[in-house]
Amino acid sequence: MKDTIKDTASHVVGSITRAIGSTLSLPGLMAKKATAQPKAPPGSSPGIESMADINQPPAPGVIRVRCVDYAPEKIETSDVADLDAFLNQPRPEWCRVRWINIDGLHPWVVNRLREKFGFHTLAAEDVLRVPQRPKLENYDDNLFIVVRMLMLEEECLKHEQVSFFFYNDMMITFQEVEGDVWDPIRRRLEKPTSRLRNNDNSYLLYALLDAVVDHCFPILEQYGNLLERMEDEIIDSASPELQRRIHQIKRELSLLRRVIWPMREVVNTLQRAENNEISAYAKAYMRDVYDHTVQVMDVVETYREIVGGLNDLYMSAVGNRMNEIMKVLTIMASFFIPITFVAGVYGMNFEFIPELHWKYSYPVFWGICLTIIGGLTFYFYKRGWIGGGS
Repeated sequence: MKDTIKDTASHVVGSITRAIGSTLSLPGLMAKKATAQPKAPPGSSPGIESMADINQPPAPGVIRVRCVDYAPEKIETSDVADLDAFLNQPRPEWCRVRWINIDGLHPWVVNRLREKFGFHTLAAEDVLRVPQRPKLENYDDNLFIVVRMLMLEEECLKHEQVSFFFYNDMMITFQEVEGDVWDPIRRRLEKPTSRLRNNDNSYLLYALLDAVVDHCFPILEQYGNLLERMEDEIIDSASPELQRRIHQIKRELSLLRRVIWPMREVVNTLQRAENNEISAYAKAYMRDVYDHTVQVMDVVETYREIVGGLNDLYMSAVGNRMNEIMKVLTIMASFFIPITFVAGVYGMNFEFIPELHWKYSYPVFWGICLTIIGGLTFYFYKRGWIGGGS
């Protein structure tokens, strides 16, 4: 019995220690510092024209503009140092598709591109007013697409808005900050035999969207591994810190769902659209992207159910742990109550208690106490309350 109580007490102390010192690694949702304009007050003039700094160019190095011109037989990649000079240069005659990618958001840069290529002022405003819900808007000569790009950097989940202006032979993409998931696409463009080099602009759109969606799979794999580790942690030590982490993961999975769900609608609209902007060849591949978004949604929903199960497991573990503690305290109280009764009887201040003057009273008293403890121990053991008896 003594060993049983000691083991239970050690287990409780160990649980408290692990609760204090738990260092479970959890990716935390962290948005990169916004470079966009602040939200306009209600009733403000719509469009980009009323924004601050629209006539003030950004400082050198703040915004990075890269241009990729390619055709089946040739490709040229360049960093644009002078945006005005670049926009005034004629496009190479051999170029089949031009991809302009802007890292960083600045009203002057967005407005200069709007003036050159004529995309709508409301679309230009949506580029700067982040975050926007993923969406697809069809204008006269271009498609405006907004998606959310998710990335894992040093076990931190980061997300940013990516805006597309899709023309027949040109793609313009805006990102909040430098760094993306498109480096494999840039390397594929360097290969003369790649499908990217030998197809039109709509295939480039497919490739960019496919990279954004497929990059969710390694992120979800990280969450899957994390949830498995958390299940073991909960069984070993159901600490309040673990419950906080469970709710944090639940919030992050909800954000993933809010990002992927409208992206699925965007891809579905692109692969079903009855227009000439997206080629039939690219639409076949868009169906594959749509399938990937459905898979991502299924995994996210599965993980959300697992998180709900982990919360139930946590509550069950806490309840079991409390029952163990109450069991130990109850057994200890059961031993001391009858002993306390006996000691109380012979501790009364009556003059005539026969056993008080008997020379064997003291050892008899302890014999009675030990007999009571032994009897209770045997009874508890037979009932299976201590020692694993039956």
